[in-house]
Amino acid sequence: MITPATNTTPEVSILKQYIGGKWVDGSSSREIISTNPADNRQILAKLTGADKTDVLRAIDAASKAFPAWKATTPPARGRILMKAALLLRERKEELARLMTLEQGKILPEALGEMEKGITLIEWFAGEGLRLGGITQPSELAKNLLYTTRHPRGIVSIITPWNFPFAIPAWKIAPALIAGNCVIFKPASLVPALAVALVKVFEDAGLPPGVLNLVLGSGSAMGDILVEEPRIKAVSFTGSNEIGKRIHTICGARGIPVVCEMGGKNPAVIWEDADLELALGGVIKGAFGSTGQRCTATSRLILHVAIADKFLKMLLTEVAKIKVGNGMDTATGMGPAVDESQLKTNLDYIEIGKKEGAKLLCGGNRLTKDEYAHGWFVEPTIFDGVNPKSRLWQEEVFGPVLAVARADDFDKAIELANDSPFGLTCAFYSRDLTLAMRFTQEVEAGMVHLNSPTIGGEAQVPFGGVKGSGVGEREMAKEGLHFFTEQKTVFLDYTGSRRASNLY
Repeated sequence: MITPATNTTPEVSILKQYIGGKWVDGSSSREIISTNPADNRQILAKLTGADKTDVLRAIDAASKAFPAWKATTPPARGRILMKAALLLRERKEELARLMTLEQGKILPEALGEMEKGITLIEWFAGEGLRLGGITQPSELAKNLLYTTRHPRGIVSIITPWNFPFAIPAWKIAPALIAGNCVIFKPASLVPALAVALVKVFEDAGLPPGVLNLVLGSGSAMGDILVEEPRIKAVSFTGSNEIGKRIHTICGARGIPVVCEMGGKNPAVIWEDADLELALGGVIKGAFGSTGQRCTATSRLILHVAIADKFLKMLLTEVAKIKVGNGMDTATGMGPAVDESQLKTNLDYIEIGKKEGAKLLCGGNRLTKDEYAHGWFVEPTIFDGVNPKSRLWQEEVFGPVLAVARADDFDKAIELANDSPFGLTCAFYSRDLTLAMRFTQEVEAGMVHLNSPTIGGEAQVPFGGVKGSGVGEREMAKEGLHFFTEQKTVFLDYTGSRRASNLY
């Protein structure tokens, strides 16, 4: 375990945009300041934000770089990505510390995110040796029938603040290995880590213009990242409101788009479940990363036979969670990312109270002593939550867990599916037949049996149904295929011009 000093104040970094292989100042008049959410007096980085002018310059640079990058063989692209992965392993601990300082998650979680992101880049680097199509038997004699994959062109990648390394990694890596040029726009709350990631690709030898970074507010850049005609595809992760707007614009333009949005994920604990196993999964799912992930466990459905016993166990464990600065090794849950997210958490806690749910623990902002200058809230649990209430239906994106009870399987499925979202879920039971029935009937893109709602792996697709996402899945082959155009080739290798009687 790394035990960093908690009283070390790093120098304030002056960040720049990365356009056409050069680090340049943004053109807007807006200053972006990155602060530590555990101590908002600590300024980590400053920069002048980008505006539409900078985005257009980035698209110009990408347009110039695209022909050569497209012509670069996939194995050669893969070697650059693999070098980036090696550099990231060397810098893993340094970047994990930066993530904790800038985003707030505890250091072990930051190290875990770094490992996941590096693994994703390694996996996609390997796809440089496997980026191909298929062959099929033709109905024509002496004909070869096959498919190939080609880059789409210039793509926009827009990422959130909650996973500032892993999500950019699982979007940028497949876009690059497929031969696209990228305009990367991260959330304004995490600019320093975005700069560090792009610097790694630069040091790995990525040609100028292939990856461009624009930092700043979406309002300053407008819709140009999705409206500009030279943008051929958009990959977005963020709020439902913005995701729906992006989907509408891309739909009107007729270009591919993937929007990974919200989640309100249920964990169902059945009467025969291993309660200790389920307890660990709920703690990780609900309060890991301060509940600030789309895969968080935000709804808990308990079989009535074990409900009281499980809640007693849960409350005992939650009371042990030390809230605090993520750089402190004793901390089990960090702060909200900023004041706005903290306010959202507190607002929903008040909504839960007004809706008549029973507050079992937490519910308060922490403000004294070590908490005086951070965005801290207690882990919070409500019992007896009405399935039609806002607390059950709406995404909080914080450490607030809503609990309901079910006395039979059909009721549990009804509660699990009673949501506008459908990203992930969990079911804890020793009954394999019941577990498999759950996988068939639950409305979600991902199902975890006897494990937390969180998590994903490079080699399998990630994404949800209903309000949780539109477009292709991310990661795995599906994530790579989103960034390619498929072409079918009919090759008559005799060179003759025989007429076909097929049609």
